[in-house]
Amino acid sequence: MSGSKSSDGSFARAASLPPEVAGDHPLGLTVHTLPEAAGAVDRVQRTRYGRWKMLAVLLICAAPVIASYLTYYVIRPQARHNYGELIEPQRTVPDLVAAAPDGSAVPLAQLKGQWLLVSAAGGACDAACQKHLYLQRQLRESLGKDKDRVDWVWLVTDDAPLPAGLAPALQKATVLRVDGTALARWLAPALGHQLADHLYVVDPMGNWMMRFPAAMDTAGAAKAKRDLERLLRASASWDEPGRPQKP
Repeated sequence: MSGSKSSDGSFARAASLPPEVAGDHPLGLTVHTLPEAAGAVDRVQRTRYGRWKMLAVLLICAAPVIASYLTYYVIRPQARHNYGELIEPQRTVPDLVAAAPDGSAVPLAQLKGQWLLVSAAGGACDAACQKHLYLQRQLRESLGKDKDRVDWVWLVTDDAPLPAGLAPALQKATVLRVDGTALARWLAPALGHQLADHLYVVDPMGNWMMRFPAAMDTAGAAKAKRDLERLLRASASWDEPGRPQKP
């Protein structure tokens, strides 16, 4: 009995002591620190915010280009606001080979990459033809800093020799001789008129998209200038002066 009491007393003393003192570790538990839920949520939110911010920056950078394409191809001005007649559907420059004044062959598709103000007439170039050439030059010059985005083009539709007296006035013009019948499958006059009666506008992709009225006078040329200015403004973010350089 005394031994039993002694054992009970020893057990009671050991139980009253902290585990470190008692040296008794009946059950060992390892507690791992869990990540704080608030911190994880915060990191996810920061990542999501960063992605939205990057997307917003990309949209801001692309906005001018998107807006110009929408303006030019979707929200196109109504015909009543234009002096020139919009061509629907547009006609792409054909696969024709023209001849330069020196006789060299020039694919007509090489005209792509610039806005074009085009006239078409026979090589003899009567008074109406000369008036068109004069208006083309004046219209281009009146565009100021944007004039280098527009080429004025005379397409000669027959084999008649060019008047020598016109050479000085054509120094800044692109003069090409093309087959008139083939050209008529691209450019076309208004009903009741001839091909030579109009000036035509071609966009940098090579699409004929506008035709100015026949017998255009100085007052009409001022209206035509406004049309050209609208087109140049609408395409300012993606069209630059000069044709793209080939790699």
